Amino acid sequence: MVETTPPAGSATDRNHLETGTAAWGWLAHVPIPLFAVVMGLGGLGLAWRKAHEVLAVPSTIADAVLLLAAVCFAAVSVLYTVKAIRYWPEVLADFEHPVRIAFFPTIPISLLIFAIALLPVHTGASLTMWTTGAVVLLALALVAVNRWITHTYEIKQANPAWFIPVVGTILVPVAGVRLGLPEVSWLFFGIGCVFWLVLFALVLNRIIFHGQLPARFLPTLFILLAPPAVGYVAYLQLNGGIQDGFARGLFACALFTALLLASMGRLFLNVPFFLSWWAYTFPAAAFAIATLLYHDHIGTTATAVLATGTLLIATAIIAVVAARTGAALRRGQVFIPE
Repeated sequence: MVETTPPAGSATDRNHLETGTAAWGWLAHVPIPLFAVVMGLGGLGLAWRKAHEVLAVPSTIADAVLLLAAVCFAAVSVLYTVKAIRYWPEVLADFEHPVRIAFFPTIPISLLIFAIALLPVHTGASLTMWTTGAVVLLALALVAVNRWITHTYEIKQANPAWFIPVVGTILVPVAGVRLGLPEVSWLFFGIGCVFWLVLFALVLNRIIFHGQLPARFLPTLFILLAPPAVGYVAYLQLNGGIQDGFARGLFACALFTALLLASMGRLFLNVPFFLSWWAYTFPAAAFAIATLLYHDHIGTTATAVLATGTLLIATAIIAVVAARTGAALRRGQVFIPE
C-alpha cells in the first residue's frame, strides 16, 4: 500500500495541529511568579551558608540547596522562554498586568542571589551575574515607577508585591560592596530605602482603610519582612561590618515585623494553597540570615536561640511550600489560567 500525505489545510492536518496546540497549550500559562521559587530556595541556601560560618553546621546543606535553586532557575527560565517564543501576547499580558509585572524583577533578583552565592567560588562569574542582575533590576524599577506615575490605579490594586521592583534594590550591596563597587551599591540601597518607606505607607493605607487583601494575596504580607531584614544585611556590608545604631534599628524593625507576622499565624494557616505561598519563603530566609549576622555580632545565648530557631522555621516553611507546590504540579493546578 502506498502512503499518501494529506494535503495542507485538510481536516487531518488541522486535527494534527489542534492536537499539538492542545498538548503544549499549558505553556501559555507558565506563571512569572515561578521565579519566586528560585528566590526562596536561593535565600535558604545563603541562610545555611551563613549558618555554616556562624554556627559551624555542615556546608553541604547550603551547597545542596543552592544547587537545587540553580536547577529550578534553569528549568523555569527554559519554560518561560518557550512561553515567550510560542505565546508572546501572553507574556505581554503578564507585563501589562498591575500585579504580575511586579514579579518580573524576581528574575534579576535571582541573579543577584546567585552572585552572592558564587562570590567565594568565582569572582568573575559573580561579577557577571551581579552586573546583569543590577542593570536589569534598575530598568524594571524605572518601568514600574514610570507606570505608577503615568497610569491610573485603584487603591485596592496596591499590595506588598509592589515592593519587589524598587525595594528589591536593597539586595544589590550584599555582593556589590565585596565586588569593589561601594558607590553603586549605595545608589541602589538609597533607592530601596526611600521606596520602602513610601510603599509601606501606601500598602498599610490600602489594608487599613480599604479592606483586607484577597486570600490569594495574603501571603504577600510576608514581603513586608524582607526590606528591613535584607536592609540590615546590606547596610552591614556598606558600613564595613560595624553594627551601629542604624543597623540595630533595621534589625529591630525586622524583628518586630516577624513577631507581627507570627501573631497572625492563624490567618496564614487558613489561606488555601496558591503559588503566592512562595511569598513566605524569601523573607523568612532573609530574616534567618539577619538573625545569624546579629548573633555573630552579639554572641549571646538568646541570639543563638533566635538565630537557630529562625533558620529552622525558614527551612520548615520552604519545605512545606515546596511540598504543596509539588502536589499542585502533580494535580495539574499550576499551569492553568488565572
